[in-house]
Amino acid sequence: MKLLNTIILTYTILLILSTPNFLSLKAQENGTGMATMPVQSSEGGFCKSMVETNGYECEDHNVTTKDGYILNVVRIPMGRCRDCRTRGNKSPVLLQHGVFVDGRSWLLLPPKQSLAFNLADNGYDVWLVNSRGTEYSEGHTSLNFDDPAYWNWSLDELVAYDLPATFQYVYDQTGQKLHFVGHSLGTLMVMAAMSRDQLVNMLESVALLSPIAYMGHTTSLLSRVIADNFIAELKLWDIHFIGQNCCMKPSIMDIFLDHEPQPAAMKIVIHMCQLIRGGNTTMFDYNDSGTNIKHYGQPTPPAYNMIGIPKDLPIFLSHGGADALSDVDDVKLLLDSLQGHDPDKIVVQFIERFAHADYVMSGNAKEHVYDPFIAFLSRLH
Repeated sequence: MKLLNTIILTYTILLILSTPNFLSLKAQENGTGMATMPVQSSEGGFCKSMVETNGYECEDHNVTTKDGYILNVVRIPMGRCRDCRTRGNKSPVLLQHGVFVDGRSWLLLPPKQSLAFNLADNGYDVWLVNSRGTEYSEGHTSLNFDDPAYWNWSLDELVAYDLPATFQYVYDQTGQKLHFVGHSLGTLMVMAAMSRDQLVNMLESVALLSPIAYMGHTTSLLSRVIADNFIAELKLWDIHFIGQNCCMKPSIMDIFLDHEPQPAAMKIVIHMCQLIRGGNTTMFDYNDSGTNIKHYGQPTPPAYNMIGIPKDLPIFLSHGGADALSDVDDVKLLLDSLQGHDPDKIVVQFIERFAHADYVMSGNAKEHVYDPFIAFLSRLH
């Protein structure tokens, strides 16, 4: 189906530009409700292939959601520096990736530049989530990976099931509240949960990198055309999807393509298109009042109201002027909804040159984003 293929291709590139190397990847809709992408498996697992090889201790944990998905969560309990073991028991930090990638997106940069490794070296207990359907989180208590029912989920299920399960697990394992870091869709997941007063009792702080609470002003041309008009045939190689990333080395792109993109449900891609078209942040719209009433008790989907985010929760928010997906005007709408926030509890950072992928793949993200964020965390202790 040409329409579905085009939508899949659009959101596959949420984290990267259209490049000649990437165009060789062929997205296809296989009849299961899954957006299928070619992935090179890493023999030996996440811990062995990308963490232990860099000299860090690593643990694999499995977390089962209430709807039966078995999520792999990777823990880096400490750094590799000599005094990391004696720096004190700092709070756990949970890192949540975006759509069509997995927890490895936080490890694409060299250890001295990676946010995950820098947090560990600064004494934090780091947890990397792999969302449902990705390579290391394919399990389910009753459904097979190729069962259509396995792929019947959108943003709403990530908010209702995945986040609560991972939050509770890390909280139970550590006995401490969490610092949360989200990029792209990861920011929307936690903001949607907080807007409904969920998870707040387990949160110490939140970092929102390239937040996408609203998407109505996205300047990503292909995303806009597809979402507004559902035009199926476009020349992908002539269009930038997420903005011109300022500082990404080609070698990082090669590492990215070794591991990503990852599978995701077609339903969440449709949900993202709905958010772009509507300009508001709501639950999934079944486009039928009767079906919406069956699911929500009302003819239209309920909104995730960002005004409901707790006003005393410490927030670190960073966005870029070249980001075509987390558009400056959309971030302004989010900041407007946060106007009543305690000014001593929020840091807003704007980096003119940064685009969407720079926050996880740029060589100078440490200097411009990670170091200020870690300083922000230090002030909370």
